[in-house]
Amino acid sequence: MTDAAAPRTLNIDFVSDVVCPWCAVGLGGLETALERLKGEGIAADIRFQPFELNPGMAPEGENIVEHIGRKYGATPEQSAANRAMIAQRGAEAGFDLRMTDASRIWNTFDAHRLLHWAGEQGAEAQKRLKRALLTAHFTDNRNIADAGVLTATVEAVGLDRAEAAEILASGRYAAEVRAEQDLWRSRGITSVPAVVVEGKYLISGGQPAAVFEDALRRIASEV
Repeated sequence: MTDAAAPRTLNIDFVSDVVCPWCAVGLGGLETALERLKGEGIAADIRFQPFELNPGMAPEGENIVEHIGRKYGATPEQSAANRAMIAQRGAEAGFDLRMTDASRIWNTFDAHRLLHWAGEQGAEAQKRLKRALLTAHFTDNRNIADAGVLTATVEAVGLDRAEAAEILASGRYAAEVRAEQDLWRSRGITSVPAVVVEGKYLISGGQPAAVFEDALRRIASEV
């Protein structure tokens, strides 16, 4: 009788932004794939890495239709059709993405600073905050550049609101987040989500669970 294959825990860097709908789609797909792979002894340690889609975004944000039109040249009709398609993909991945003509895009640097802090408290704490920030932005349409919204989100996932407020007020972790962003750009990451497995295998885009499942199974057999 041969022994079962030893369990494999893959190290995954999930490079993303919290105003990126495809990042929500990709996260849902990845988590579903990992749930399916449990029976095969394949697990993962996920670390969320920062990427700002709009690092120069003003504090007041920008209307989503105007933003997409200016950045990508999309008409309001094209923007609406694209949002509807992404919302459907989000629902399939377990996220309620409510993007309307009135939705806004926000500056996410402070959100990334808090995610860095949460990561120092463990992978589960960081994942709880990541999902909560995606929900605050896409489901609740809240201003995730606002300190009050950010600290309330922190508190809702069981982290210390007072410490989060101090971080936001002091600028703590700004240098660390910028260094991490520079690192991933230097490694060729120019769009997100970028799912980097074991530091060398790249799965790009908001892929469905089946794509992640096949890729992770193959990678686990090689490492």
